[in-house]
Amino acid sequence: MDRTSLLIQTLPLIAGYLLDLLFGDPYQWPHPVKLFGKLISRGEHLLNKGSRRLFTGALMTIVLVTAVWTGLHFLFQVLAHSTYLFYPVAIIMVFWGLANRNLIDEAQKVEGALTQEGTEAGRRQLSCIVGRDTSQLTPTQIRTAVLETLSENLSDGVIAPLFYYLLGGLPLMFAYKMINTLDSMIGYKSDRYRHFGRFAARLDDVANFVPARLTALLMIVVSMSGRGLRFIFKYGHQHASPNAGYPESALAGILSCRFGGPNVYHGKLVKKPYIGQAVRELTIKDLQKACAINHKTTLLMLILTLLSLVLCS
Repeated sequence: MDRTSLLIQTLPLIAGYLLDLLFGDPYQWPHPVKLFGKLISRGEHLLNKGSRRLFTGALMTIVLVTAVWTGLHFLFQVLAHSTYLFYPVAIIMVFWGLANRNLIDEAQKVEGALTQEGTEAGRRQLSCIVGRDTSQLTPTQIRTAVLETLSENLSDGVIAPLFYYLLGGLPLMFAYKMINTLDSMIGYKSDRYRHFGRFAARLDDVANFVPARLTALLMIVVSMSGRGLRFIFKYGHQHASPNAGYPESALAGILSCRFGGPNVYHGKLVKKPYIGQAVRELTIKDLQKACAINHKTTLLMLILTLLSLVLCS
């Protein structure tokens, strides 16, 4: 990799990170994930029927992921001939590809509603970011859900995109974003998606295998928590998800609290194993510490990505 190629890789990454840190993802702004969602919804409406749902769901997943990678690969090949076009587009794409600021903002909205308006307001705000039934949750259960979301989505929304940017630039970063969006929309075990979304869910499991474990380790590094490391090995593999348990275990250990347990999803009680043993009331200080860990982990991953790109040059 020559100096020009190195600049092409690193400048958009730094600038995109700073934009995400400053602005997040304002809801009214355009975003490719919104387009991904519309494409998935349209495809699901057309194909999720009949007796071959496993095949049609897998076909839709492969076509969409391949189309994203191919489209961006050729787009940036064309843009590479014009510096004035390449850098603005690449910076905006990295900005769109990272979601740490937005994740923290949504968590703080829940805490703000819970603290200022009460439990019912906290439940309503929480329902915007989680799939579980929030109607009966206590304040500690609301905060537990927020903290679980912060840790899990730190992997999905930040570390994994940076990991795939390092491996394959923006085309691979957004191919991953499509995989993750597919899983979030059709990767359920409900009657509607059990067969149609199975391939997308398994593909997401594979795509997140390394990033989830990397996220947990980076969280331990920035917090210097021996208990968090022990929790990773003790509880990470016990989660129903093959990946989500690792960053959740790390945060539970860092905060010395307990995550997991039974929750209601789409009207059905889902029994999840507990992560940790310490049952205590969670407070706003726990959220503040978790948000700080998210920021530090993101910055560390950014530095490691940049260093890797430099070494490869």
